Amino acid sequence: MLQPISITAIASLSPLVNNPKSIWEHYCNTNHCFVQQDFGNSVALTAPLDQDSKELLIALRKSDNKYKFLDDSVLMAIAASRLAIAQAGWKKGDEFGINIGSSRGATSLFEKHHIEFLKTGKAPTLASPTTTLGNISSWVAHDLQSDGPEISHSITCSTALHAMLNGVAWLRSGMADKFLVGGSEAPLTDFTVAQMQAMKIYAKENQQYPCRALDLEKKQNTMILGEGAAVCCLELGKKENALAYIEGIGYATELLEHNTSISAEATCFQKSMQMALESTAKTDVDVIVMHAPGTIKGDLSEYNAIQNVFGNNIPLLTTNKWKIGHTLGASGMLGIEMAILMLQHQQFISVPFAEVQNEQREIRKILVNAVGFGGNAVSILVSL
Repeated sequence: MLQPISITAIASLSPLVNNPKSIWEHYCNTNHCFVQQDFGNSVALTAPLDQDSKELLIALRKSDNKYKFLDDSVLMAIAASRLAIAQAGWKKGDEFGINIGSSRGATSLFEKHHIEFLKTGKAPTLASPTTTLGNISSWVAHDLQSDGPEISHSITCSTALHAMLNGVAWLRSGMADKFLVGGSEAPLTDFTVAQMQAMKIYAKENQQYPCRALDLEKKQNTMILGEGAAVCCLELGKKENALAYIEGIGYATELLEHNTSISAEATCFQKSMQMALESTAKTDVDVIVMHAPGTIKGDLSEYNAIQNVFGNNIPLLTTNKWKIGHTLGASGMLGIEMAILMLQHQQFISVPFAEVQNEQREIRKILVNAVGFGGNAVSILVSL
């Protein structure tokens, strides 16, 4: 029998305030976090970090001369990791592994250095070391003085949940007892927003709820970018201070029909959910936190996959992207955070404009989904 994995802490920086009490209060209201922002020749809706988190990054950048050269994606990961290990009772210098990934990495710095290169024909000395993907976990390891493996990877929008899969594998292999896992994304830059707009998936209307994630009848794409970092502490075995347990993991890829989309029936999600539920009756799943990016095809294909897996016994469905946008590589772990909060408070957080669902049930098990370009789906089942 596989040993259980405890989630002993989770921390985040996002458009929501960065402490569990305030995050929960935000989830309990029906306000979104979107603002209009100028990006070169265009204006776009985005979900930037809350002011408290922005000030946290400013203080962190000033705290060490080396940190002033780092991208926000790295600083966000450092700040969230400090919060998480304090919550778990880990100490600086402890032996634990780190896997914190990102879909796009040091986007802002890369764009800044490339503009400078085009103007001068020269690149700054620190351009390469500060824009590599491994930069994130390496600097977190430096900051926490951890004694253990450190890994960074990019598996597009399922990056954070792939980090969780990797952490679970290390723990169950016996090669580590503790792992810090998650994702960080700071994508609110001119070029990144332009790329999303070029794919025709970005929201255009500043309506009451501009990101219509989980609205299965929408007539246009409504994805909106957000920024954030979220990490959690994993420990082998059932710990007294566990917030929740990882009960099942699933992953799958599928043959690509298009460079950016999954199949109409989301075969990858069907496989990942089935795998995560190998030892669990489908009727025992109370809630699914969907990936649901707010695109027509993305939302509908995931819903079709859920129907194929659960039949007539579909759990309660929700997502947080209508509120905080799509944080790309960090989004899956922010979904885990939302799931843990629902387990702790025994309250389902619905999407305000989605179909009303029966909420009168005990919440014991929640399935969290994530998928990215390349059809790489991950499903994680968390429980009390």
